Amino acid sequence: MDTDVLVEVKGISRYYGDTAAVKNISFIMRKGEVLGFLGPNGAGKTTTMQLISGNLAPSSGSITIASHDLLEDPRAAKAAIGYLPEQPPVYRDLCVDEYLDYAAVLNRIPRNRQREARDAAKEKCGLTQVGSRLIGNLSKGYQQRVGIAQAIIHMPPVVILDEPTVGLDPIQIREIRDLIQELGKDHSVILSSHILPEIQVTCNRVQIVDKGELVFNDTIDGLQKQLKGTSIKVAFRNTPDIPLIENIEGVISASKEADNFLKIFYQSDKNPTDELVKMSVDKGWGLTELQPGRISLEEIFVELTTHEFIARETDA
Repeated sequence: MDTDVLVEVKGISRYYGDTAAVKNISFIMRKGEVLGFLGPNGAGKTTTMQLISGNLAPSSGSITIASHDLLEDPRAAKAAIGYLPEQPPVYRDLCVDEYLDYAAVLNRIPRNRQREARDAAKEKCGLTQVGSRLIGNLSKGYQQRVGIAQAIIHMPPVVILDEPTVGLDPIQIREIRDLIQELGKDHSVILSSHILPEIQVTCNRVQIVDKGELVFNDTIDGLQKQLKGTSIKVAFRNTPDIPLIENIEGVISASKEADNFLKIFYQSDKNPTDELVKMSVDKGWGLTELQPGRISLEEIFVELTTHEFIARETDA
């Protein structure tokens, strides 16, 4: 196995009766990556995170963490994981230092290294000034920081964060994003979220899951290329009917927008611009404006999770 590969997931599924919460998901994750795991509510993100962290057993498939099979060698595999579930597992009646000392014991950090580990986790998570504060008296943003600190106190190579910014205000979200990017320098981070800008800003790879299935897997650079291409916006003095546009080779779909613009999606290797210009002259449409379109991340997300994108690729 490639030593840079810290997480290898092969064909994992999780069934509840006849219902598949997760269905045949496979991916690998390398050292130093921040992987965004994106999907609508109920898509299977949390179940997948629980499977990878060892909190649930897969119905089928295998998971390897830092070269250790999660089912065959669970203790070694789990020791390589730091996990923050959607609800931070903090004890509100403990102070931050007490709780992190407890987390150090749970992670079998030797007694003579526990204080050093606690202080390092506090420094990484911006908690140095609140060590003596009761967790219950901290803001939700700081409680999330405490949750992340307990996940990294044993310096695991893999950190799994499930919806770490849910319920936070914009300033707290920005602070947690900065923290995750900082963690990505020393750890490999899997970040589960349904918030689109969070994934785009924080991660260098993105995966989209829908109805328990992986429907997109690429780098952020690859995603950006997809955001830029395959659409144009055009305006005519005499706007043609949509079916005429959709009959042009390579055109997938066309729709009317504001100010008499048409938005045209096309196959990536069949740009219809030349044909549009020619037809506009031949048929007297009077082409007045043409500009490359830019698909938003939200549009890609909606297309993938409503299966429109998959249908388009299949038709192509």
